[in-house]
Amino acid sequence: MRNPARILAAAVLAWALVGCSEETPPPVAPSPGVGETVAVPTESPSASAGPGATEPGIRLTAVPRPDGAFDLIEDVLLPTATDLLQLQVPASGELLPGMMTRTTPRATDLQVMADDQPVAIETPSVDTTREVPLAAPATKLRLTYRLSGSAVRRTAQKPRRANAALRPLLAAAEGTLPTTITVAGGLLNAVCPLLPETRCAMGNPPALAIQPDLPAAQSLVVVQLDLP
Repeated sequence: MRNPARILAAAVLAWALVGCSEETPPPVAPSPGVGETVAVPTESPSASAGPGATEPGIRLTAVPRPDGAFDLIEDVLLPTATDLLQLQVPASGELLPGMMTRTTPRATDLQVMADDQPVAIETPSVDTTREVPLAAPATKLRLTYRLSGSAVRRTAQKPRRANAALRPLLAAAEGTLPTTITVAGGLLNAVCPLLPETRCAMGNPPALAIQPDLPAAQSLVVVQLDLP
């Protein structure tokens, strides 16, 4: 049974994330962006030394799109080699702080590099969970993909303002790895509902960042941002 005090704290933080001074009409779902094609970035801004690059960990770089989707790069360095990736989208069907409606996340255009070698993927999408076998065990991984259905626009009066749930696809399987999530622009607030101290934003806009080195199993982040 969940601790009532933690539930109350999460509710208070959710109210803070939503912002009590803003309008209260129902949320407007992001447009699907049908027909748009924007290439997933090929280089990660977080390629410096540290967990996910030179020591075990995960680095997720999220680039928001005008339609509410995200292009993501997930760099992972494992402590031991694996030949099977267990992937899971963030918070499917859950009602999260500040979201106002349940999410239906889906990862598409999935590409995987394992020890700098491309991995053949028959169906390049993840709707809930799936496994991706590797031809040989690997420790260094890079996943690039587009995440849709994980964001909700706040109001019709502020169509660029949105809340979104982010988490690495490999977080559930690699729960102890330190995880850093970076949002490229527009970040206004961040809440980590699985942490004891749920507010995980650092600094102030426009230089706001998300607390680094989160445990992967607790790295679900609900961000508030202005879409480009």
